[in-house]
Amino acid sequence: MKRYEGLFILNITGKEEGVTEVIEKIRKDIEAAGGKVETTQKMDKRPFSRIANKKYTTGFYLNVIFASAPAALAALKSRFCLSDDIFRVIFSTAPALKEAAK
Repeated sequence: MKRYEGLFILNITGKEEGVTEVIEKIRKDIEAAGGKVETTQKMDKRPFSRIANKKYTTGFYLNVIFASAPAALAALKSRFCLSDDIFRVIFSTAPALKEAAK
């Protein structure tokens, strides 16, 4: 299993409760695909510097570090792209953990 970092831009028009529900749904989807979520970092709602669609001008940013099989990554990305709550998702390889000095 490899470590990955996923940057999610959530399309939530509402309160913080909607964000926590989507975070839990993302966690469950990763675990259902055989992955293991290590950390989630919820960031603030930020305006977009370039607006592609006037309907979406801001988004909640979420950073998720997880371990998964490389073959499951494409299925996860397609599942997240179909969700109405997720505006964008980008996966990259997470840096390796440094072992404690012996």
